[in-house]
Amino acid sequence: MPTSHARTERAALAELLRVLGPDAPTLCAGWTTRDLAAHLVVREHRPDSGPGIVLKPFAGWTEKVRLGQAGKPYEQTVRLVADGPPKLSVFAIPGVDAAANTTEYFIHLEDVRRAQPGGAEPRELDPELTEILWQRAGGLSRLALRGVGVGVALRRTDTAPPAERIVRKGTPTVTVTGHPAELLLYLSGRKEHARVELTGEESAIETLRTAETAL
Repeated sequence: MPTSHARTERAALAELLRVLGPDAPTLCAGWTTRDLAAHLVVREHRPDSGPGIVLKPFAGWTEKVRLGQAGKPYEQTVRLVADGPPKLSVFAIPGVDAAANTTEYFIHLEDVRRAQPGGAEPRELDPELTEILWQRAGGLSRLALRGVGVGVALRRTDTAPPAERIVRKGTPTVTVTGHPAELLLYLSGRKEHARVELTGEESAIETLRTAETAL
């Protein structure tokens, strides 16, 4: 049976949340581990809060629901994270968990790992997970880079020779080089913590470096 990377990343994140407790920092601005755990729970258990994640007019309701969950016992919230989506959740539909949660839980696990004092070194990842992250980085880069005024290429460093793809056409072009996991983290806005190298014209690099990217 194929490995469910969404499940393994979820389990690792839930365990780390338990170990660190509710007040540890994360890379999500203004959020502690309690806040992040509450976000993950309402995302799967409260579909009425979903629109506010991407649509600003509904963001107030989403935040109200999240704060309600964050006010509950932390151990209960983490247990819900670990247990996964309820049976009637869209995330419980076969295939949806892998499609929607592999990247979600990978990124949020790194949000917790890399925010701790001293940071954390990149993990050794299963090659299959690495391929998934490479494909997701390419597929989601259109959204992440929609407001960027330069061309962007991604170059992965874990293959010989390094594989490269243009993810945003434009001139000049900046090449972002790194492991697929680091490329995904960079595109998702974790720029200061992603182990990547930018090459190209200095002005174009600065444009990409200061642009807001998000998945």
